[in-house]
Formats: sequence, C-alpha cells, structure tokens
Amino acid sequence: MAQTDAHTELPTPQFDKPVKLLIVQSPYYKEIAEGLLTGAKAVLDAAGASYDVVQMPGALEIPPAIRIAHVQSNYDGYVALGCVIRGETTHYETVCNDSSHGLMLLGLQGACLGNGILTVENEQQALVRADPEGQNKGGGAAAAALHLIALSRSYASETKGVGFKPKSETILVAGRGEGTTTA
Repeated sequence: MAQTDAHTELPTPQFDKPVKLLIVQSPYYKEIAEGLLTGAKAVLDAAGASYDVVQMPGALEIPPAIRIAHVQSNYDGYVALGCVIRGETTHYETVCNDSSHGLMLLGLQGACLGNGILTVENEQQALVRADPEGQNKGGGAAAAALHLIALSRSYASETKGVGFKPKSETILVAGRGEGTTTA
C-alpha cells in the first residue's frame, strides 16, 4: 500500500450572493455513491450553498447530464459523483477516459465543476475514498466546484475593453439618431 502524504486543502470560499449547484450522481455502486454524496453535501452545507441532486445510470451519463443543465438551467456549478472499478475488460479505460474527458471539456467551456468520479482498482480503494469520515472525494469535488465559482465571480465584473479603446463602464454604439447610444 502506498504511503499517504499530507496535502494542502484551501479554505472554502465565502460568498456574498447565493450559490446553487447541481450534484449529478451515479448510484451504480450504492454504498460508495452515498458516501460521496454525504461528503459533497457536508461541504456545500458548510459553505451555505443550495443544491439539487439528480441521478444518472453510470459515469458516462454524468458529463451529458451536466452539459444539459449548464445550457438549460441557471446553476452556478456542478459536482460529478460516481465510481468506476476496474473489471476484467477494457471497458474500465473507456469509461474512465471518456467521463473524465467529458468533464474536462465542460470545464474548459466555462462550467464550474468538481470531478468526484472515483477511478479505482477495487472496491476497498473506493470505500476509503468515499468514507464521509475520511478522505472523502465527494467533499473534495464540491470544494473544487466552489473554488471555481468563486474564481468565476471574481472576474465577472471586469471588462476587457473594445478594440483600442480602454475598458470603461460605458461603450458608445452607433445609433439611428433616436433612442440610446450606449450599450
């Protein structure tokens, strides 16, 4: 068994406006999924965030579910929870790679999300990582989503300016001679 090194955990961000997240959980391995969900809820509750929970059949359905919500809803962020345990076939690699890649693409497109999909060799490894009293990766995924929301909000009020014009609060636009000339 590998030695567990201490790692740094950033303090949970504080928010002055409400934060709402969607937790997308695959209950394929029920005990593991419930442990991850318990950890995620604890972190979100401590941060004062509200959340909804939806379930998908497996890890491959989690990225499309988040994409649907990201496009059609008003959530600030997302938490992906599930578990993939290595089996006897190469299906493990497909599920791990595709679900991870899907989540990364969503993040690069601006979705504030935490990846709590465990990819492990056996059930014991998953149980350790889903233990609400231990190194719960569901809580870590929720914290990651909160940090990305905080970062996103910190940049939301800044504007970059237009063309050669320095950034300002008002941008003049061409009008038809009537109505407003600012955007």
